[in-house]
Amino acid sequence: MNDDLSQTLAELAATVLADCRVHGLRVATAESCTGGLVAGTLTDIAGSSDVVERGFVTYSNAAKTEMLDVPAELIERVGAVSAEVARAMAAGALAHSPAEIAVAITGIAGPGGATAAKPVGLVHFAALRRGGAMRDERHVLPGDRAAIRRRAVAIAFRMIREAAA
Repeated sequence: MNDDLSQTLAELAATVLADCRVHGLRVATAESCTGGLVAGTLTDIAGSSDVVERGFVTYSNAAKTEMLDVPAELIERVGAVSAEVARAMAAGALAHSPAEIAVAITGIAGPGGATAAKPVGLVHFAALRRGGAMRDERHVLPGDRAAIRRRAVAIAFRMIREAAA
């Protein structure tokens, strides 16, 4: 990842860490289509361990259920790529960690896996601050698999910063 967005992601990650430090907040990530890229980008920065509490890479439906307590029935009913599952992932990440903020991402990075109702680039996000309101967003991101994943990381970083504010 030697493009401009990668440099921007490193800068955004540094800002996320600084914002969380100011407020004494720790972060847990629950990632599906980004495969740990949010946590990985944050932990590329030395000293990030005071903010990054843990990351859950729950790529499979079974992992979402086993690690984050996302009900299998919910996944069956609405699909893994849905606002409901993103919200359940964020709630599960907080329930299974002492972090104060959780961000969750589930989507279709492509090139396969899409349907007419759920195109490549569809990504659902959720962020939750302990004791606060759940926020979720739906985006259809342009580009190839790598670009979709990087754009998803940038959105997750914004949502963490908003939850920290």
